[in-house]
Amino acid sequence: MKNTVVTFKEAKAKGEKLSMLTAYDYTTAKLIDEAGIHAILVGDSLGMVMLGYEDTLSVTMEDMIHHSAAVSRGAKHTLLITDMPFMSYQTSVYDAVVNAGRLVKEGHAQAVKLEGGKEVCEHIKAIVRASIPVCGHIGLTPQSVNAFGGFKVQGKGEEAAQRLLDEARALEQAGVFAVVLECVPQALAEKISESISIPTIGIGAGAGCDGQVLVYQDMLAMYSDMAPKFVKQYAQIGEQMKQAFAAYKKEVQEGTFPALAHTFKMDETIIEKLY
Repeated sequence: MKNTVVTFKEAKAKGEKLSMLTAYDYTTAKLIDEAGIHAILVGDSLGMVMLGYEDTLSVTMEDMIHHSAAVSRGAKHTLLITDMPFMSYQTSVYDAVVNAGRLVKEGHAQAVKLEGGKEVCEHIKAIVRASIPVCGHIGLTPQSVNAFGGFKVQGKGEEAAQRLLDEARALEQAGVFAVVLECVPQALAEKISESISIPTIGIGAGAGCDGQVLVYQDMLAMYSDMAPKFVKQYAQIGEQMKQAFAAYKKEVQEGTFPALAHTFKMDETIIEKLY
């Protein structure tokens, strides 16, 4: 069954947990889709895990459109959500709607995600009025890393916790169909999840959320530049890839690859006639 923003809301009502993973290319999207994951996020995290930036701030609309379109070709059953990159929506409500529209028209996204609380509610309302579903994102919002002074847990104190709860409610009122909670204490994430009718998707926010999202390179141990506490490594694919690359190099140098099984035959008497 195709996952949509409607099935997301229905899942919360039924108490069914939602799974989400990032993807940035056709091959990975197809594998995730075939595994039955509910949603794929084409995250601006691609700036770090695909393009080698230190943060997400340098990612452009063209980057997001390019990768989103590639993912869309492999995602047949998963809901495809694409991040709005830094400065694609903060500048004005008009820019937010235009750029969200580009992600849908050119990137084939089925929903967009943007970071922030009350300060982006007018942007969200306008995008939703344009019939584009929106996923919110509060807590640690990576596009605000400079304002936060680094990647830090959000909402630990009473005032900060109340602010996140208020922002989640404001986002729901603005019309988002779901909200990502990143690096939020588990107890606060549970409180937020209980206080709103839309699904919460946690990343470093505990099991009390309505769903979870991870960067696939993190959960497969393919990205070693950072090691967040909230990541569980489900397989050591990164190490397996390095071993395979090294084995390939060795066989090439030894002349054992390609073997006869990897080659094509012909009538070799033809060779003798060549000059």
